[in-house]
Amino acid sequence: MFRNVLIADSGKGHVEEMVRMLRDIPAVRAARINLLHVVPEQAGESFAEHSQKAAAIAAEAVQRLGLNPSEVNTIIRQGDTKQTVLKVADELNSDLIVMGSRGLGRLQSILSNSASQYVFQLSTRPMLLVRDDLYIRHINRVMVTIDGTGVGDDALKLACELVREIPGGSLTGVHVTRQDITPSRGGKSPADAVLEKASQRARGYGVELKAVHRSGDVGRSVCAAAEDLKADLLVIASQDRRPVVARGLVDIDRLLGSSVSDYIRVHAPAPVLLVREPEGRN
Repeated sequence: MFRNVLIADSGKGHVEEMVRMLRDIPAVRAARINLLHVVPEQAGESFAEHSQKAAAIAAEAVQRLGLNPSEVNTIIRQGDTKQTVLKVADELNSDLIVMGSRGLGRLQSILSNSASQYVFQLSTRPMLLVRDDLYIRHINRVMVTIDGTGVGDDALKLACELVREIPGGSLTGVHVTRQDITPSRGGKSPADAVLEKASQRARGYGVELKAVHRSGDVGRSVCAAAEDLKADLLVIASQDRRPVVARGLVDIDRLLGSSVSDYIRVHAPAPVLLVREPEGRN
């Protein structure tokens, strides 16, 4: 499932709690842990001084996580945090990025130069976003969005692999449509068909999926469902458009638009595991 995890830890928030919860899952416990600390480019002191402080912060984090220092790859880089996280994730070929977030809205994120929002938008790798204002619980109730797409199937597969490793874990799949469509007599609605196919795929992975259909605004409906279900982790698929020409530029029109994943990032009542379509997939 996850073999190479990159933790972009600023020394704040609930990232460490989330990592501890993940490591309760046997398949995640064996993953390689890479702990990244970025020294700001604007640092007034020398890089050597900042690097020494960063190493101490990383060592304390390793101790709090109860990890063997020899089994943790500690990385200290100087540069712009958001671009450095993406670069290091590519260098390591990480299959999961874990970051904390203040839960700022789109415009606030742009104005405050939010690193987590930037990575959330641009990374093509799975990313687990942990907001500072959330209470982190043991992962038992997992919810996944179902949309019938290829990347949606990737999200479902990942959610099933997680739940399969959790004793007593449960998985709920939520499919949201803009409006209810009444099925023909004796037939199934499009939503029923999508959820039935997802349930079959989940059973193929050895997991029973509880299927739920909601109608209305997608982002709000997903967050409301996660609240009603008391989800401990929300897995979502995203097909949001990303910059193609310049990855170094923030896609302003998307940030200010109606991005479903961005709404969920800000408002979800649980940590959000974002799955995007891998680059190169046709």
